[in-house]
Amino acid sequence: MIAFTYSGQGSQQPGMGSPWSDHPSWELVDEASQAAGRDVAHLLLDADADELRETRNAQLATFVTSMVILDAVERLGIDAAGHAGHSLGEYSALTASGALDFGDAVALVVERGEAMQVAIQEPEGTMAAVLGLNDAGVEEACAAVDGDVWVANYNAPGQVVIAGAPDAVAAAGQEAKDRGAKRATTLEVSGAFHTPYMSPARDRLSEAIDATDIRTPEGTVVANVDATAHQNPATWRALMNAQLCSPVRWYQSLEALDVAGFTTFVELGPGNVLTGLVKRTIKGATRLTVNTPDHLDALLDALAAPTVAETDGQAVEGQAVEGEHLFATDRMVVSPATGVFTPVADLGPGQVVAAGALLGHVGTTEVHSSFAGEFMGWLAVDTERVNASKPIAWLRAQ
Repeated sequence: MIAFTYSGQGSQQPGMGSPWSDHPSWELVDEASQAAGRDVAHLLLDADADELRETRNAQLATFVTSMVILDAVERLGIDAAGHAGHSLGEYSALTASGALDFGDAVALVVERGEAMQVAIQEPEGTMAAVLGLNDAGVEEACAAVDGDVWVANYNAPGQVVIAGAPDAVAAAGQEAKDRGAKRATTLEVSGAFHTPYMSPARDRLSEAIDATDIRTPEGTVVANVDATAHQNPATWRALMNAQLCSPVRWYQSLEALDVAGFTTFVELGPGNVLTGLVKRTIKGATRLTVNTPDHLDALLDALAAPTVAETDGQAVEGQAVEGEHLFATDRMVVSPATGVFTPVADLGPGQVVAAGALLGHVGTTEVHSSFAGEFMGWLAVDTERVNASKPIAWLRAQ
C-alpha cells in the first residue's frame, strides 16, 4: 500500500513554486491566497531566503506547495491509503485525508504560523540535532543538565532533535556526546519548537482549532503526538491542540505505517528529507519523492513497473509495490471545489470523453475533464458531498 508523507517547516526554499506555476494544480494557490488574505504566489515565486525563514511565511508556503503537489498527483489517478506529516505536515495529511477542508486548513496554518512567530520572541530558544545516540541516551542527557531542554523530534533511529534554552541545549548536546553521540549540531531555527516554550502559541491556536470543523479522515492518518492512527474527529482535535508542545514521534509514525502494511512512501512537498528518514527507519521500503512536475512521470512509471525504489529522488529498480499497480494511461478527474456532486446524465463505461467535456457539477461549480479519454467509471456517486481534489471520475487517457 501507498502512504503519502508531507514536509514540515525547514523544507522551504526560494522559488519552490516556480516549477508548478504553469500546472493546472496552481489554481490552488489562488484559493489559498483568498483563504489566507495574503499573496501566496509571492511567497512561492519571489520571496527570498530571509523572507521564507520567517515562521509565518515558511509554514504557509510549505503547506500550499504540498497541496499543489498532492493535487497534481491525484490528477494522475494516484491516491494513497495512508498519510503522515512531519509537524506542520500533519495539517497537509489531515487535508489530504478529507479531515480538514482546504480553506479551513489554510486558515489554521496562517494562525499557527502567526502564533508561533510571536511565541519565538520570548523566551529565546534553539534546537540541535543529536546523531548516533539512542532515544533513552538523549532523554537522559537532557535530564542531566540544568535549564530548559527537551526532546523535540524523534526523526529516525539515532537521529533526535532537542530544543529549549540555548545554554541548556548546548550543555545537553555536550552531555550527549559524552554518552556516545557522534555529533550534536545546532540548527538554524528561530525557536524551540515542540516544547513547552510554544505554550502561548498552543493556547492561541487552540481557539482556532476548536472553532474548525474536523471530519473523520479517509484511510489511515498517523498522529505526531502518539504515533498512532486515529479516526475520531474529537481525538484529532485534542491531538492538534497538543502537537505544538509535544515531540514529533516521526520514526515511530513510520513504523506504525509499516506495521499497518504500507510498503511505499511518497514524499509530497518542497524537500526530500522525509524520504531519507524512511530509508533510515523502514528497511526495504520503496521511497519516492515528488517536488517538481518532472517527478510525476517518474512516479507513474515507478508505480506501474514491477519493482521500484528511490535513489536521490529518481525511480529505479528495487522492491515490488504491492497492490498499487495502475495503467500509466489511467487518469482521474478530481473535484475543483467542496460541495455536493451531481454527475451528467447518460455517461457510462466505454464512452469517449473529449478534453474539456462537462462531467457534472460540485455545487454550482462545473467539473470538466482536462484530457480526452475512455470513461471507466464514477468514483463519486450522485448527491455525494465531496472535498476539493477528491477523485470523481476515472478515465483511460487516449
